[in-house]
Amino acid sequence: MISPRLIVLVACIYAGTAAAADGFRFSTEEQKEKNAQADAEAERQARVQSLLSVPCREKIKNQRIMIVIGEDRNGIFVPGDVGYNPHYEAINQRLRALGLQTYTPAEIRRQIAQAEMEALLRNDRKAALAASQRLAARYILRGLITTRAGRNAIVNVNQVVVNMNFTLSAADGALISQTSASNESFAGRDVAGTALRLIDERAEDVVAQLYSDYCQGAAAR
Repeated sequence: MISPRLIVLVACIYAGTAAAADGFRFSTEEQKEKNAQADAEAERQARVQSLLSVPCREKIKNQRIMIVIGEDRNGIFVPGDVGYNPHYEAINQRLRALGLQTYTPAEIRRQIAQAEMEALLRNDRKAALAASQRLAARYILRGLITTRAGRNAIVNVNQVVVNMNFTLSAADGALISQTSASNESFAGRDVAGTALRLIDERAEDVVAQLYSDYCQGAAAR
């Protein structure tokens, strides 16, 4: 007859072995996920560097670019403010760091009325031509940043989803570049701060694509 004590001992050993196996399986899956994320980030950085390595002549870099960015916040369209806007600066500062000549918000505000800015965002060709002539801008970068924030019912926390769409065109309307990016994250109370962080995380990709297309497209004109 098998001793009850022995049965208990065997059961404990089995339970411990099963728990160890589960722990090993979980740690293995976590490591695989971390490795996959690291590989994806390495690929992203390599792509960004490849785009930024495109030759860009000084003559092209010195041509002026006007940036107009509007926002869609949970379905409410917010026209681009020609004053300081952190979303605007997330793109503008990166372009300027690459040596491109963009107009400052103050320069645009002195020359372009808010109504005309809204027309530009609607891709009004007449408004675009008039604004570019007034500023002597050779190119116009239009952007729409869409932010969706709400409560995730499953985990009961705030969630923010950001989509960015940009179009770079010459003053005469010729298309130079189109690019987009998206990002999402759970958020605490600072939904606006989370949205800005998500934009910052993808701004590098957007700017790299715009830079590459601009340097090649402007050279071909």
